[in-house]
Amino acid sequence: MPVALITGASRGLGRALARELAARGWNLVVDARDSTALQRAVAAFEEPGHVTIVPGDVGDAAHRAELARAVRRLGRLDLLVNNASVLGPSPQPPLERYPLDELERVFRINTLAPLALLQLVLAELTVARGTVIDISSDAAVEAYPGWGGYGSSKAALDQLTAVLAAEQPAIHIYAFDPGDMRTTMQQEAFPGEDISDRPEPETVVPALLHLIERRPASGRYRSRDLLVTAGGGR
Repeated sequence: MPVALITGASRGLGRALARELAARGWNLVVDARDSTALQRAVAAFEEPGHVTIVPGDVGDAAHRAELARAVRRLGRLDLLVNNASVLGPSPQPPLERYPLDELERVFRINTLAPLALLQLVLAELTVARGTVIDISSDAAVEAYPGWGGYGSSKAALDQLTAVLAAEQPAIHIYAFDPGDMRTTMQQEAFPGEDISDRPEPETVVPALLHLIERRPASGRYRSRDLLVTAGGGR
């Protein structure tokens, strides 16, 4: 059975993708900072299959090493999804007042941790000719006031992803922009606002499956474009 490592799998898009892959028979290694929420999420899978739960913070080197050990115990890795992210302060401050210690934390988790984790499992991905998906954002390419911290961390991740794709032709490497979703992070970004008009994360999973199953050329993809393709449109 194929093996996927998905970070940030206790909620939102990470949980939705993990649930779908488990239903399709994948073996999973999943993490999240909240151990209770992660265990609750996995327990709700209709087909839990073989799921290794490794709670922890991807910003911590010891935790990343534990994830890599879990992968090696399974003996292969076909898919790495770097989904875990932090928004930073909420409400989000303008850059002129952005706390630099918080900015360092945002970059450590959103930008450096995905690269560090890839470094640890690259050998397994290469053997499997696997796939890497780094979850990005439209804030990586658009200059939204108040999104300077999170957006710049995702812009840096996009560049790391693009260079890795050029350096590692044996595997497929994608930056994936899911668009707005009805998630806890989206609510944190807009405190007090009604975000019920945003689509549920489950609606984005078919776009991710398109990357995983069709494996187009490495690059940056938007969910809305892939959903049109998957639906048979232009």
